[in-house]
Amino acid sequence: MRVSTLLRLLGRLGVVCVALVAFSVIGVQYARLIGRNIALAHELRDVEHDVASLKVKRVQQERDIRRLSDANGAIPEIHDRLHLVGEHEAIIYLKHGKQP
Repeated sequence: MRVSTLLRLLGRLGVVCVALVAFSVIGVQYARLIGRNIALAHELRDVEHDVASLKVKRVQQERDIRRLSDANGAIPEIHDRLHLVGEHEAIIYLKHGKQP
């Protein structure tokens, strides 16, 4: 009787060990998947942020293109960037002085 009891106990311990190993492998796989999902979620958030900022930039650039396509919008830009003036025009530079 002792041998059969011992064999039954060893068999149960073996089954428990195999189950622990299986659960450990499954747990490690789930941990990897969760880690990968978190990394992809962060990457997706960054990409969405980039897309939103590029949309804002595109709207601003389209606004600048429309403004610069018109002569009335381009002339002030030419004055500011190139410091060019037309006939009978002058550029006056002002220095910021100390407040009295």
